[in-house]
Formats: sequence, structure tokens, C-alpha cells
Amino acid sequence: MSAAELDKAVQLLVRQIAHWQQPRWAAAATAGNVSRADLVHRLVQEIANLAADAEGEPRRVVPRLDNDLALPDQLRVVAADLLAADPGDEALTRAAAEVTATRSAL
Repeated sequence: MSAAELDKAVQLLVRQIAHWQQPRWAAAATAGNVSRADLVHRLVQEIANLAADAEGEPRRVVPRLDNDLALPDQLRVVAADLLAADPGDEALTRAAAEVTATRSAL
């Protein structure tokens, strides 16, 4: 897995969700009993955790903002943080798998 492949997976997901309005975020995801917003926030947190691990820093909670429309931007930021941390192949593969699974579950 390369950084470019992860970046492409994130871009595909962001293009899928960036135009959503609040009712679409509040709808249930196809997998599980959670909202689409909750599912994407879980992805944001997981990628932030991978970035913290790659940097050798403690994991921190990514705030859940009041407006779900910010989730695509949060995803972009944490993905950029992960890529800037120069993670190993295992972290890139795991992140890409999480992004792909989330995209499928929406």
C-alpha cells in the first residue's frame, strides 16, 4: 500500500460525502445501527490514532463537532497528518482498509 493509494481512497470518500446535508448525515449507515455521521467520525478517530502511533505520540480524542458537515474536512486533516507522519506499510494498509470499509457501509 502506498501513500498515493491511501490519498486516492480518502479523496473518493470525500467526493462521495462532501455535498451531503444534515438529513443525509443523520440517516443510518447500511452496516450497523449507527448514523452515517457516527460512522465517518469513527473513521476519523481511527486514522488519527494511526497518525499518533506513527508519530510516537499519545492518542487524542478527535472532537465531535456540532456540525456534521465538517466531517469531510476532519477526514482530510487526519489523513494528511497520517501521511505526513511517514507511516509504515501496515498503517497505510489498515487506514486504506478502514476508508474502503466505511465507504462501502455508507
